[in-house]
Amino acid sequence: MILVTGGAGFIGANFVLDWLAGTDEAVVNLDKLTYAGNLENLASLDGDARHHFVRGDIGDRKVVDRLLAEHRPRAVINFAAESHVDRSIHGPEDFVQTNVVGTFHLLEAARAYWGGLNATDQAAFRFLHVSTDEVYGSLGPTDAPFTETTAYAPNSPYSASKAASDHLVRAYHHTYGLPVLTTNCSNNYGPFQFPEKLIPLMIHNALTGKPLPIYGDGQNVRDWLYVADHCSAIRRVLEAGRPGEVYNIGGWNEMPNLAIVHTICTLLDEMQPDPAGAYARLITHVHDRPGHDRRYAIDATKIDRELGWRPAETFATGIKKTVRWYLDQQGWTANIVSGEYRQWLTTNYGDRA
Repeated sequence: MILVTGGAGFIGANFVLDWLAGTDEAVVNLDKLTYAGNLENLASLDGDARHHFVRGDIGDRKVVDRLLAEHRPRAVINFAAESHVDRSIHGPEDFVQTNVVGTFHLLEAARAYWGGLNATDQAAFRFLHVSTDEVYGSLGPTDAPFTETTAYAPNSPYSASKAASDHLVRAYHHTYGLPVLTTNCSNNYGPFQFPEKLIPLMIHNALTGKPLPIYGDGQNVRDWLYVADHCSAIRRVLEAGRPGEVYNIGGWNEMPNLAIVHTICTLLDEMQPDPAGAYARLITHVHDRPGHDRRYAIDATKIDRELGWRPAETFATGIKKTVRWYLDQQGWTANIVSGEYRQWLTTNYGDRA
């Protein structure tokens, strides 16, 4: 039995689905179901006795303590987080509350639970904390990619809150001996991603004939990691990672945002042509967001060298699978892009023209 937090969100849901597709080991899935948590992501598990979903907050010690005592998991995998930079700019308090305070309470619960285990179970237990490359700050065009020893230099409320949570996880290992693992991943993409993020937003807007808003000159560079590869890396770190260590997970796919959007437009032109013309006609440059990091790049050599993991997908194969999924699952997107979502788009993009 493992306990997964945030398992109804984008990466967490993909991990739960991937985990149960490859093993019979059960999952307790704790998710608060904020705007980005979606039980429809897990619809294929309806009636599956191996999946036990609980709606709750990682900051609620009573709930977490009860789940740990009742299910006796051998590992806690923490995906639960507020994760959108733009939202953190408009409302940073939620990010501090979930990412910092929530992680603290989860660590406290895990420490108390771990402390009550017998020596064999203590040695086998793991607390795996899923983080981001954004904690490392921004790179120049010729700077070497981030490694696990790169100094933290977060530039947004989101990345600052994740940096704080990473430091807490590290401290609980060095102070209390809690067997923790931390992973810092690059930009994920793939099925079930909430359409506020770049790739699903561009796909949705293109299909509905709306502008494709590109911040600034569109030359901000990210390393892109297909979500199924991220899930396989986390499984490998959980299996063989050394307690107290950090592992960077990247896709070896550095690309500027504008190139990403042009790739999406080209694939849509092939898969679902628009009678009105090429989708690239919808590309619109808008005012940049504050403090926009120019470049992220992950050096994933350590996880390759020590654990034998490399991504299976190139960007070309992963983005094609992703566009195909969103074309086939337009009902999933339609159920999301209403109400609060439309209000968010107005808040974030309305004054950037």
